[in-house]
Amino acid sequence: MTNDWIIDVLMDLKKFSVKNRMDHLAEHLEDTIMVATTELSPQVPLRRPMAGELEQTRRHAGGPVSSNNA
Repeated sequence: MTNDWIIDVLMDLKKFSVKNRMDHLAEHLEDTIMVATTELSPQVPLRRPMAGELEQTRRHAGGPVSSNNA
C-alpha cells in the first residue's frame, strides 16, 4: 500500500474549501498538494557517480594531508 491516499484527502479538502468559499484555505491546500506530491515521488539522484569517483573520494578523505609549506 502506498501513501498516495493523502493526495486524495487533500484534494477532497480543497474541493470542500472552494465550494464553501474558503479561498485562502483552498490556496494553501493547493500548495500542500504540490508539496505532498513532491515528497511522495521517488527520489532520483541528480547525477550518477563516474567510474572510480567513490574510490578516489575514499582515498583522499582517509589519507594524511601533505603540504609543501612546512
